[in-house]
Amino acid sequence: MIRAWAERVRRADPRWQDLGLTVLVQLACTMPFVVPTQPGASPKSWPAYLVTVLGLVPLVWRRRAPVTVLVAIVAVGFYYNFAMDGPGQPLPYGPLIAFYTVAVLSPPRTRFAVTSAVLVSAGFAVYGNTGTARELIFTLFVIAAAYALGRSQYTRQAYTAAVEDRAEQLERANRIEAEQAAARERARIAREMHDILSHAVSIMIVQAEAGPVAVRKAPARAEAAFEAIAETGRDAMAQLRTMLGVLRTEEAAPRAPQPGIGALPTLLDRVRAGGPRVSYERTGAVRELPAALEATVHRVVQEALTNVVKHAGASAVDVRLEYGAQTLTVTVTDDGRGPGGASSGGTSSGGHGLIGIRERAAAHGGTAWTGPGPDGVGYAVRVVLVTSQQEVGT
Repeated sequence: MIRAWAERVRRADPRWQDLGLTVLVQLACTMPFVVPTQPGASPKSWPAYLVTVLGLVPLVWRRRAPVTVLVAIVAVGFYYNFAMDGPGQPLPYGPLIAFYTVAVLSPPRTRFAVTSAVLVSAGFAVYGNTGTARELIFTLFVIAAAYALGRSQYTRQAYTAAVEDRAEQLERANRIEAEQAAARERARIAREMHDILSHAVSIMIVQAEAGPVAVRKAPARAEAAFEAIAETGRDAMAQLRTMLGVLRTEEAAPRAPQPGIGALPTLLDRVRAGGPRVSYERTGAVRELPAALEATVHRVVQEALTNVVKHAGASAVDVRLEYGAQTLTVTVTDDGRGPGGASSGGTSSGGHGLIGIRERAAAHGGTAWTGPGPDGVGYAVRVVLVTSQQEVGT
């Protein structure tokens, strides 16, 4: 309870704090005027009491003008001691608090000048009172204690401000990092959604456009086309459910792995059903790769084939995976219209597919290149992915 009360006082408006401190000091200075005194002591009078009040009122403004407040309080104190005949005070509470405030708030030069003046004034006050070494030592000790407390308070406030500033900077950095992470995650989800939906919709459109012709000329082929449409839709829905499951908070959300290199034959069969001939070859030291890298390979091939189906008008597509010592090169070439027309580069759709391919390659320390196919015929997509630091078992 006491701690909570102290915390409320600390967080109160400084003006109310200073007013409360002034009232508290005034109560302390009132004691000699209300307690019984010994015979022969200085008489109590209202003028003397009003002078003590006048000497403490400036404390209300001690934070705004610490040096001025100290000078005013010391001046009134000298007047009380040498011109008034009133009860003595146990300690000069007002001047000590004002000097403490100067030690907390004033710059070094001001503190040095004020401290020098206070020491000289204290010497004169002791000389005019008892003139004893005992009183002088006690006075100097009290002044030094007030100054030390003021500097200690300044250090504590500076440390607290530094800690709060550091915490604010850390919070701001964490917020920026969280926003950047959210932006990266949104980009990743958008890329995945684009790859899944663009491929599935492209295949279904091609099959649907060929369906009416096949119904009249080759019913068996039409049946296969419609089956391919259904299979493509089911596969797209399964992948979308998997992706949406990752975004859910329920523990029961599906966590099926993303398709990898092993799923490429199924992907190629689906494209073959749409018309173009698709060849597939793997060369080099074929080996198992991490799931994330295999998923990237699958998405790169999927996006490249989607662009072929949508834009190239190709009759043949070649997919090649070349396993190097430290890299995996994915090449997809077609014999379509090439970059001169509505090419497989995906420019007619805003280029989001190629942007996604480059982003995926960069995520694995690789590069992506697109341009004319061999001998300037068709279009080629070439992606080099770094595997030397990602291989299983390394």
